[in-house]
Amino acid sequence: MNAPLTDFLASAAHARPELLLTAFALLAILAGAWFRDKSAAPLSGLGVAVLLAAGVVAIMDRPLAPVEIFQGSLVVDGLSVFAKALIAWSSAATLLLGADHFAKTNERRFEFPVMIVLATLGMFVMVSARDLISLYVGVELQSLSAYVLAAWRRDDARSSEAGLKYFVLSAIASGLLLFGSSFVYGFTGSIRFDAIASAIAQGAHGVGLIFGLVLMLCALAFKMSAAPFHMWTPDVYEGAPTPVTAFFAAAPKVAAVALMMRILYEPFAAFSDQWRQVVVALSAISMVWGSIAALLQTNLKRLMAYSSIGNVGFALMGLAAGQGQGPTSALVYLALYLPATIGIFALILAMRREGAAHETVADLAGLGQKRPWMASMFTMLLFSIAGIPPFAGFIGKLLVFRAAVDANLAWLAVVGGIAAVIAAGYYLRLLASIWFSPSQQTLQPASSAIVVTATSAAALTFPVLVLVLGAIQQWAEWAVGRSF
Repeated sequence: MNAPLTDFLASAAHARPELLLTAFALLAILAGAWFRDKSAAPLSGLGVAVLLAAGVVAIMDRPLAPVEIFQGSLVVDGLSVFAKALIAWSSAATLLLGADHFAKTNERRFEFPVMIVLATLGMFVMVSARDLISLYVGVELQSLSAYVLAAWRRDDARSSEAGLKYFVLSAIASGLLLFGSSFVYGFTGSIRFDAIASAIAQGAHGVGLIFGLVLMLCALAFKMSAAPFHMWTPDVYEGAPTPVTAFFAAAPKVAAVALMMRILYEPFAAFSDQWRQVVVALSAISMVWGSIAALLQTNLKRLMAYSSIGNVGFALMGLAAGQGQGPTSALVYLALYLPATIGIFALILAMRREGAAHETVADLAGLGQKRPWMASMFTMLLFSIAGIPPFAGFIGKLLVFRAAVDANLAWLAVVGGIAAVIAAGYYLRLLASIWFSPSQQTLQPASSAIVVTATSAAALTFPVLVLVLGAIQQWAEWAVGRSF
């Protein structure tokens, strides 16, 4: 047996989540080509099951120590396991919402589960990347699928505009990523993260190397929609179908933050004084701009776009804190942010009257009288994402604030606190419309998929979750300890 085949077989034993997603994507394409859109429903259901299974398999296969696979281009460690579980489960939730939504709007196509799974596969590669080539391949696989999803409604002007804007601006970010990677390779002589770290330790410095790192960080900031690289986010969130927007607001955030964490703490750990300035700036600008710009929004999806920008800023605060509690707090924050975000978009999907979507703040008026369960779910989810105690989101913000203070970034924690207070203003504006404004027309009954998703998300933000937050934090600490 030759060496490449032996390496592949040995690597395959540690890459079962990726192989599972790949197998589904290939089989789904064949089934779709044969049965066309008749296969959309069964493929969507199977896709949800495969994504859930991929998250479980990633946890079951977690190694005791980092394991390099496919000739060192990927690594399986604590960070990749933690991120893959969050990515897979959030992708499964948004695929479930999308399948249900497109069935009601007669837009069901077999390509939807294929694109979601391929994007998830790209994110799995991103969080396991151990060299510059696998990093770029993962980013582009996720991005190419995202372009198609953003422009899903080909006959709708807003959806086509969203897809085009995302494609053009993302192409610029990809160019920055390649340009920065070429600088790093040129000054270190390697594409492998461990070799880059060794070269830096042996004296590979220079403005060009710092310039390459900054370009890479800017490209990743675009992928996670951190300000000031957020310009695509509001238009794409508003123009894309709501299930696609929910997907953009969830899984890709985890993948981008985890990839940035891997780059900062592995090859460029020795440059912490340099990259911390960039991450701190991204965090502060994102928190401030996300909270202020959202005050002016009347469309719920645009408002949630700016909310996601602000929340990315809080996660970056954890990264800026550096080694210690910094990366742990960022992972815990993301784990608590995802359920609330997906739940809110599930409720936005439920806001339909006479077959048409109603997605403005004014459309929430009187929801407390017409749909008390929806109003209650909105209240819990908004309280959590705003960081109001004793809901779970408060714990996430508390952890990143504490990490920042311990890292002598108290001023950044103060900026975050002010931004959180401002953001609470527009969240409370939504709740005031829900509970105290005059009642509007009755909404259509919500589907079972929406009810289950929103209720599950709200349950995960309920104060009782505080009892198990210790386990989540321990899991995040294990992930960081098994990676860096």
